[in-house]
Amino acid sequence: MKKHHIAVLGLALTFTATAGDHAVRSNNSGINERDRSNQTLTADDQNQSKGDVELAAKIRRAVVAQSDLSVDGHNIKIIAMNNAVTLRGPVKDKTERAAIEKLVRSAAGTATVDNQLEIK
Repeated sequence: MKKHHIAVLGLALTFTATAGDHAVRSNNSGINERDRSNQTLTADDQNQSKGDVELAAKIRRAVVAQSDLSVDGHNIKIIAMNNAVTLRGPVKDKTERAAIEKLVRSAAGTATVDNQLEIK
């Protein structure tokens, strides 16, 4: 009986995400440092009152249902506190930023909206 040896070679592949001809940086160190400063709202600040949780959930459903938003647009941070909503995170462009704000203002009803969305 013959024995066959099979050698398996591991290949390491490195991918770089690109936008047009420019590499996309994934280093969020500056943003992360800012968020640790306690001067900006983060998801940990989300109020757990029934009204605020329901408001945040209603807005999240409206954002997720909007099929023409980018992945970043769908993943914005929505923080509801005391009938006020803060939007944070990166979005594709100023058109998407405006579309999300309009959508959120409609879903938020009487709640105030602070749009802190950043254009990538």
